[in-house]
Amino acid sequence: MSNKHKNAFDKIQADTNINPKDIYKVADTVKNADFSDERTVRKLVRHLAKMANKPISKEKEDKIVQSITSNKVPMDMNALNQLFKK
Repeated sequence: MSNKHKNAFDKIQADTNINPKDIYKVADTVKNADFSDERTVRKLVRHLAKMANKPISKEKEDKIVQSITSNKVPMDMNALNQLFKK
């Protein structure tokens, strides 16, 4: 793993308390997932919120699921942070 990636995962762990190994496990399970399927995306969003030990409101979950299933997910970190903070 490059130093750049290690630093990114260290930051994620510090911010979310999620172990990088757990991130890899989730990434591996969703490699071939259908992100246009609301049920699949909703399950993933709930799983990630649980991993991070962060409660997620129904409204926020709906907004995130809608963004992902409609392919309107921002690709830069600032925009992603805004999506999750709303």
